[in-house]
Amino acid sequence: MTAGKGIIHSEMPEEKVNNGIQLWINLPFFDKMIDPKAVELSSSEIPRAEEDGVEVKVIAGESMGVKSPFYTKVPIMFLDFTLKQRAQTHQTVPESWTAFAYVIDGEDGVFRSSDSYTVQAHTVVVLGKGDGVSVLNTSSFKPLRFLLIAGEPISEPVVQHGPFVMNSQAEIDMTIEDYRSAKNGFEGAKSWRSE
Repeated sequence: MTAGKGIIHSEMPEEKVNNGIQLWINLPFFDKMIDPKAVELSSSEIPRAEEDGVEVKVIAGESMGVKSPFYTKVPIMFLDFTLKQRAQTHQTVPESWTAFAYVIDGEDGVFRSSDSYTVQAHTVVVLGKGDGVSVLNTSSFKPLRFLLIAGEPISEPVVQHGPFVMNSQAEIDMTIEDYRSAKNGFEGAKSWRSE
C-alpha cells in the first residue's frame, strides 16, 4: 500500500490467529502527496526461488535471479528466506542501502556481516555497510526463517503522530486538519468514522 496523501483502510484479519509483519517505508517529501494506491497480494502471486536448501520469496527487489514484479515507490528489498538445516546463502545488497534481518523461526543462524554470533527467533540483526550478507543455518535439526529488508535511505527528517508520517510538525498539523475535514485524500473519512 502506498498511503500518499491519505488512505482509509482496515487491517482486521478474518483469521483468529494471524502472524504477520507490517513494514512502513517513508516516502520522500516530493512523493508524500501522491494519490494513494493499494495492491493485495496472495501468497501464490509472490515469486519464489529455491536452490541448495535455500528458498526465498521475493516480495520486493531481487534474489537468486528472481525479480519481484511489484513496484515500490522507494527502492527496497523485502525477502523472506528459509534455510534448511546446514544450508547457507549470500544476498547482495547495494552498499549505500540500510539493511536488517528479522529472524522469524530458528535458533542457530549466523549472519556474517554482523558480529558472526548465532541468533535466535524474534531477533533483529542490523547489518553494517558492505555489498551483502552471508547467512548460515548451523542447526542440524531445524530450518532458519528470516526476513531480509533493505532500502535506500532518503535522509529526510521524520515526524510521526499516530498513523501520520511527515517531515515537519507543521505538515503533521495540516494532515490532521485534512483528516478532520475529510479533504486532500481523506474524502472518505466522514463515512468511515460514522460506520
